[in-house]
Amino acid sequence: MRSLIIGFAIGIGLLQMQAQLPGLEWYGVGLVLAALLGFTAWKFWQPFLRVPLLLTCGAWLGFLWAAGFAAYYLDQELPAAWEGHDITVIGTVADLPDHSAQGLRWRFDVEQVVLQGGVKPPVPPRLALSWYGNQRYQSPAEDGEQAAPARLALPDMRPGERWRLKVRLKRPHGNANPGGFDYELWLLQDDVRATGYVVGAPAAPGAPAAPGAPATAINRRLEAFVWTPSHAIDYARGWLRDGIYAALPGAPYAGVIAALVIGDQRGISQADWSIFNRTGIGHLMAISGLHITMLAALFGGLASWLWRRSFFTGAQLPLRLPAQKVAVLAGMAAALLYVLLSGFGVPAQRTLYMLIVVGIAFWRGRIVRVSLVMSLALGLVLLLDPWALLWPGFWLSFGAVGLLLYGSVGRMQPPRAMAAAASRKHWWPALVQRLKEASHAQYLVTLGLVPLTVLLFGQYSLIGPIANAVAIPLVSLVITPLALLGSVLPTVLAQFVLQLPHALLAWLAGFLQGLSAMPWAVWQTPVPSWWMFALAMGGTMLLLAPRGWPVRWLGWFGWLPLLLNAPAAPAEGSMRVTAFDVGQGMAVLVETPTHRLLYDTGPYYTPESDGATRVILPYLRARGIDHLDRVVISHNDNDHSGGALSLFGSLPVDSVYSSLAEDSPILRAAPLHTRCQAGQTWNWDGIGFSMLHPTAASYDSDKWRPNARSCVLKVQIGRQSVLLAGDIEAVQEDELVNGPMGERLPATVLLAPHHGSATSSTEPFLRAVRPELAIFQVGYRNRFRHPHPDVDARYQRLGIRRLRTDESGAVTMVLGDQLQVEQYRQQRRRYWQGH
Repeated sequence: MRSLIIGFAIGIGLLQMQAQLPGLEWYGVGLVLAALLGFTAWKFWQPFLRVPLLLTCGAWLGFLWAAGFAAYYLDQELPAAWEGHDITVIGTVADLPDHSAQGLRWRFDVEQVVLQGGVKPPVPPRLALSWYGNQRYQSPAEDGEQAAPARLALPDMRPGERWRLKVRLKRPHGNANPGGFDYELWLLQDDVRATGYVVGAPAAPGAPAAPGAPATAINRRLEAFVWTPSHAIDYARGWLRDGIYAALPGAPYAGVIAALVIGDQRGISQADWSIFNRTGIGHLMAISGLHITMLAALFGGLASWLWRRSFFTGAQLPLRLPAQKVAVLAGMAAALLYVLLSGFGVPAQRTLYMLIVVGIAFWRGRIVRVSLVMSLALGLVLLLDPWALLWPGFWLSFGAVGLLLYGSVGRMQPPRAMAAAASRKHWWPALVQRLKEASHAQYLVTLGLVPLTVLLFGQYSLIGPIANAVAIPLVSLVITPLALLGSVLPTVLAQFVLQLPHALLAWLAGFLQGLSAMPWAVWQTPVPSWWMFALAMGGTMLLLAPRGWPVRWLGWFGWLPLLLNAPAAPAEGSMRVTAFDVGQGMAVLVETPTHRLLYDTGPYYTPESDGATRVILPYLRARGIDHLDRVVISHNDNDHSGGALSLFGSLPVDSVYSSLAEDSPILRAAPLHTRCQAGQTWNWDGIGFSMLHPTAASYDSDKWRPNARSCVLKVQIGRQSVLLAGDIEAVQEDELVNGPMGERLPATVLLAPHHGSATSSTEPFLRAVRPELAIFQVGYRNRFRHPHPDVDARYQRLGIRRLRTDESGAVTMVLGDQLQVEQYRQQRRRYWQGH
């Protein structure tokens, strides 16, 4: 059984690495081969034959299961022909709506699609919807739009409500960058095959919905609650969340308490997440396996105590059913309820399945090997969600349990003398033994997960053992039980009870902040190659081997490549330029052999997310880049400067060049600022940097918008060069062509001015630059419709190769003797991308 399940996991992993799904013919062939392998394994019981046969059989079954699973959901995707159309749908709110300053976001289960011109649009059964409070997002925009947007009064949407909505949809699409978050995979895992937003305002309560009525009458609540088991769970989660926030109005850590009770982490600020991750306790700020086990033990012990006393009725209940079995049932029921309230994450699933298997074995009076329990939990998780193994939580959760099982063999049981002392009620030796066991378990997990953590995140918290030694008992044994108790009490009592866990969280946050401020708190290193990881993991297994295993100290040598891993840099005589996929915005990293420059910082998305936190910083961490020599912020527009503050707060920067106004908050946070001005030059490693625009006189005029003062930077290495043009428009292009900088314009690569707007990329400018390649940094189906069709045609007519980041993902170029170009979506193609 264990070999079959491990093979099943291997097969699923192989499928998730494919660029496309297998054809139908593979299913028949695969099933026949799996059946033959299974039959052969059943006939041959010798382990040296049976184990590889079962592994291969399981791998075929896992590959086919994951492929069929994926094909089923991908077939539900919104057809490209229906993107951008207004469609009226009727359905229910399927989860907890997220309220933010921008509006609402939630999952919507479609029950009915209203006919449109006699045609029923093929809408997927589940949508990810937004309802913006800013009407600017309700319609396409023109270049340079500056009108103040009107605000909408949005409804207080609740789980389980039925709504009639007018929506505008598009196919799932996310930014594609090395080291970045895979939004398209995340949507696929949640069965979401279209995203979009509600068009118009909500109808007034009681307003009639006449045929042909405007959007304000279409968007209306039809029923307050539609009963289904999932809606009931989400409604209960919403009720608990509302109770927590009502009991702790404005409290800074109310979101953490909500995360511990119902698994909703959206209320935790980005600043708090940064501290939790730097100190290595991020795993505690959710419903983890430790919390579920603790709650199951608590309810099981309470049920056993009450059952042994027959609930004080004298009914002699233990004679009808042993109290131990009742305790097991109560513990499993409590664990199931807690996992359902948590949102059914992978660590929660793993713990629940393991508890259920152990509980069933206890009821049947059988002894179950721990390895079989873990294997069954692994199989169930992947059977229900084949994409689970693509997320870090899966590997960290099963990895931690596996390490505890591997490293505690023969070490976790107290000796006979200790057991005898405990039986004589000498509590002190027993307590010391428990502390030793806890310390050893912490050592196993801390040391054992280092290679995996570095592989997944490119960093490791050196202060994590200290932080966890304090946080684990405090959060798991005190804060979480009090948070659970307070969340189910009436508001008057909850206000009193929840104050204590909140005060403890505030103290813990202060303690962690002090640890996080230490300069050596986090070890950052490039994400290792597969052989470095394998060597380090092998060394770790040797170090954690049971006592008596020979030369365990040699395991430290397996860590040497990991410890000595240094950030890769361009070779002498070359430079690397990466145009990030940040959506509708600009961010470009220029690397020389010993220096790094970032041109623009991407857009601002939400108060908790921007181009730096979502794209640039994850990429730099994965590369092991821990500082930038220079940042150039071309101008003040949100899509170019939106990530600057997050970047400055997370990474050392030596100097900043920009055209920003002197009162800009970005400049107040920027180190060693210099104003961009035509004629500025510097040289790094034989690579020349030249600022071509703006002129000094432009700063004295108030007639220009920020676009007109964009810092235009040219980077030259030999005969190869890159021109970074920001958002300059036709007037500035003409000034460059006919001014003193005109002779410096020719470049190999051009970052298209103003994302290819109709007001830029004039023909004289393009003829002066004569690029081989033009890159448009644009968002998928952006509301500005960049690049403009006429501009795109102009580039094509002049024979210029064109790449768009919404189609190519991040574009990486190496310039030296020749131009080499890599497109991330082609380099790392997966079957769920751009389906």
